[in-house]
Amino acid sequence: MVDNSSVFFARAGNDMSEKIFLEPRMANRHGFICGATGTGKTVTLKVLAESFSALGVPVFLSDVKGDLSGFIVPGTAGEEMTERIRRFGIGDSFSFRSFPTAFFDVFGEKGIPLRTTVCEMGPLLLSQCLGLNQTQTDVLTVIFKIADDHGLLLCDTKDLKAMLGYVGEDTSRFEMEYGRIARATLSAIVRSIVALEAEGGDGFFGEPAIDITDFFALDDKGSGYINILECQTLINKPKLYSAFMLYLLSEIFEVLPEVGDQAKPKMVFFFDEAHLLFENASPALLEKISQVVRLIRSRGVGIYFVTQSPADIPDNVMSQLSNKIEHALRAYTPKERRALKAAAESFRENPAFDTTELIQNLGTGEAVVSMLGTDGIPQEARHAYILPPESHMGAVTDAARRNAFLMHPLADKYTEGADPESAWELLEKRRIQMDEENKKAAEDAAKKKEAIKNEKEKGRALKRSVKNVASSTSGTIGREIGKALGSSVGGSFGKTLGGNVGASIGRNIIGTLFKF
Repeated sequence: MVDNSSVFFARAGNDMSEKIFLEPRMANRHGFICGATGTGKTVTLKVLAESFSALGVPVFLSDVKGDLSGFIVPGTAGEEMTERIRRFGIGDSFSFRSFPTAFFDVFGEKGIPLRTTVCEMGPLLLSQCLGLNQTQTDVLTVIFKIADDHGLLLCDTKDLKAMLGYVGEDTSRFEMEYGRIARATLSAIVRSIVALEAEGGDGFFGEPAIDITDFFALDDKGSGYINILECQTLINKPKLYSAFMLYLLSEIFEVLPEVGDQAKPKMVFFFDEAHLLFENASPALLEKISQVVRLIRSRGVGIYFVTQSPADIPDNVMSQLSNKIEHALRAYTPKERRALKAAAESFRENPAFDTTELIQNLGTGEAVVSMLGTDGIPQEARHAYILPPESHMGAVTDAARRNAFLMHPLADKYTEGADPESAWELLEKRRIQMDEENKKAAEDAAKKKEAIKNEKEKGRALKRSVKNVASSTSGTIGREIGKALGSSVGGSFGKTLGGNVGASIGRNIIGTLFKF
């Protein structure tokens, strides 16, 4: 709810007389919503998202369980809800209503398709998607550099595989400029890409890529859109989910100008199942996450991590989260007890209760909260009771959701994919051109070889012809000379013998000459 231009989301005290606010000008100091399954995290998220929307602040959140689509339908006044409204004393200001909502889906099944290009995601986040080790990540970074240097756009996974194949054809020619690239590493990266494609992840990469500024829309009444990313399928691919959410944060950081502190944030970003962002993340990725969280505040964006335990969030990130909502935690094992103690110690102590003890005994819809005051100082921990949401609790029908996203103005912009001329097309053209050049060169070589062969054959034929004519002529001349010599020696017999000998000698002389 909105009360006096502030986010009124809970009450405190035994008589519910104390209102608890999240001051909009402090919302970009980030925060967390933690608690065990079934303790009320989703209700808290909905109440905060509705309040920001009503203030004219767009919201982006992930719907992991599929129960957040109810924003598009007003809530209903059942017996339990009526009693909660009475108990909180908000009957005069509370009203059931819907909120402007946009549905997005990486796979384009339950929302407007969300895409980005391979080059926009970059090698670090893409390596997280693919589950690459450090060596493979370094090689992928080199591949991006080669593509950039050669003017080859990496749009989708087809482009990336073509680029890996192009480099793999002759790694030696890139070695002196980019370092050694092992073909085995290239093959390993290709296998990871094929595995991602088999899971449907290739549909996420392509054009038209999402324009981050589309998330900052307001409706005709000035309410901020609640942008919901359908994640029931995506959450089964945790590496892709976490990399994509971090990509969105990085893009928001890159696009928005620095504005410092304002009366209210430009956007509030809720990261559900936040532990997936940090699990198995490389040191470089963790550093990037910490940097984005630290710096995006100056862009007027608030980030709220939603997870089961504060222990899921690294210390260097946790230290930057100032608005804290902790639902019940269960502590049955030594590890869980340590997490409980750490959670309690993150709050400013309240002498009225033992924070550790209270967190263990909170009921559904209750929380220990600490918000930044208007002076920027963290308030003492308080035992809070979260208000009910104004929109419908739970999911709407698939038909209602589909109608909502198809009627959204962005549906026409993003539904149809495009395949621009990028690395695959350019390399394929280059391959075809090279094949044609090689074919033409082979044909020219064959023609030249045939021409040389024909010339040699003509020479041999001419040689034989001249030899035959010369042999015949020399034989006749020799015969006549032999006859004359034979006749003087032995009459007619000598004449005949001399003619034959003379002809043979004449032909042999000519034949010997034609050997040279």
